[in-house]
Amino acid sequence: EEAVFLRKKITLLRAFSLLIGSMVGSGIFISPKGVLKNSGSVGFSLVVWFVCGLLSMFGALCYAELGTRITKSGGHYIYILETLGPLPSFLFLWAEFFAIRPANSAVVALAFGRYMLEPFFAPCAAPVPAVKLVSLLGYYMVLTLNSWSVTWSARLQTALSIVKLLALALIIVPGMMLLAQGHTENFQDAFDRESLVLDKLPLAFYAGMFAYSGWFQTSFVREELVRPERNIPLAVIVSVITVIVGYMLTNVSYYTVLGTQDVLASPAVAVSFVQRAFKSLISVVPVLVALSCFGTMNGGIFTFSRTLFVASREGQWPPLFSMIHIRRHTPLPAVMLMFPLVTAMVCIGDIYHLMNFFSFSRWLFIGLATLGLIVHRHRHPELHSPFKVPLFVPVSFTIICLFTVAMSFYSDPVNISIGCTMVLSGFPVYYLIIHRQMSSRCRSPFCKYICSGLNFLPFPLLSDYLTHKLQLLLEVVQQEIKTY
Repeated sequence: EEAVFLRKKITLLRAFSLLIGSMVGSGIFISPKGVLKNSGSVGFSLVVWFVCGLLSMFGALCYAELGTRITKSGGHYIYILETLGPLPSFLFLWAEFFAIRPANSAVVALAFGRYMLEPFFAPCAAPVPAVKLVSLLGYYMVLTLNSWSVTWSARLQTALSIVKLLALALIIVPGMMLLAQGHTENFQDAFDRESLVLDKLPLAFYAGMFAYSGWFQTSFVREELVRPERNIPLAVIVSVITVIVGYMLTNVSYYTVLGTQDVLASPAVAVSFVQRAFKSLISVVPVLVALSCFGTMNGGIFTFSRTLFVASREGQWPPLFSMIHIRRHTPLPAVMLMFPLVTAMVCIGDIYHLMNFFSFSRWLFIGLATLGLIVHRHRHPELHSPFKVPLFVPVSFTIICLFTVAMSFYSDPVNISIGCTMVLSGFPVYYLIIHRQMSSRCRSPFCKYICSGLNFLPFPLLSDYLTHKLQLLLEVVQQEIKTY
């Protein structure tokens, strides 16, 4: 009897939990190896971690302003669509669906499986087939929960955010205690210039930015946020500062307890840390890390389903995926769509190759989205925004993103070329299907009438809308017949 739409159920606490739960996940427990390997030394790796945090803050502030200027959900997709046009937004959607999101979800799922099984097989490595099986089971559980209830997904995210902070605390406290006792031998010659390889730095930044990725998650659920003009900037600033401090202290703890060789040799850095620091919790910390990854998977599914939902509503994705479950109020088709691709990537993928594979496309389009903020400001100077950042923030963030993307071709040409090909493959699809379809739709007077009606129905089931219109038409015809 009521209208079917996504409800405003995300409060400030849930927004904060969504950001913390998405950022603090597999990244801080697997990326230290990638950052250290590609930066060359302890000192430079810590610099990379801090710079990545600063860049994340710049990007988060840009997205906070975009979220107050553009009132639709959809994150990167809707920002690129509203500022740069339909072609780049479709290319993002294409790359996000076939490369970025399934690879990202597979990385987090594999980290979940590895840490969940680590206590049962220590000191040996867990068998790869078992890791992949547990990874898929964890992903399917999150998929089911997001199909069932928005409220319970949000509650789980809040609970797991507390677990994530507890896991970080269990790593930070013993490391800081050892450091206070004078154990600084692993920081000797921290800035060894001979081991620094400049063409590998983009890969170090990719690994670091992967650990911070998640600062943009509130932009995907903008229409479901309570008081978004206030809560988006507040949640973004507090959560990113919290994560920067936590990540810097965590890495210092890693290097205090473990040497550089131990970090590079470890398949699961947090487990190696616990084995060295305190064996009494050897079975507890890996489970906490696995739960952190579980929360990241939950946040990823929760937000990306909204991107598909909005893209379908904008006419760039099949209409089926703009439908909402009548009783559950969840975008069920959009939630379930990623199931086959993530399954395939978990079965055939490797964490570090997958990370480089999707990072190119992700940071290319994030750079385009912040470029869109500059364009939007220029086009609409009269638009009042309740939150506004200095112009140098989006300019510097955009330049750094695009420069890092360009440099990555020298660092990992194979995976980056695959990612670039994936993006470019969207061109013929756009011009053969989407562009024609949108042009014919605009030429149709009937569809113009329908679209004008849809502007007043934010989340319609198109079949219900058309049925309602037909019923009204039949009533008018019946009335005319009676009058005649």
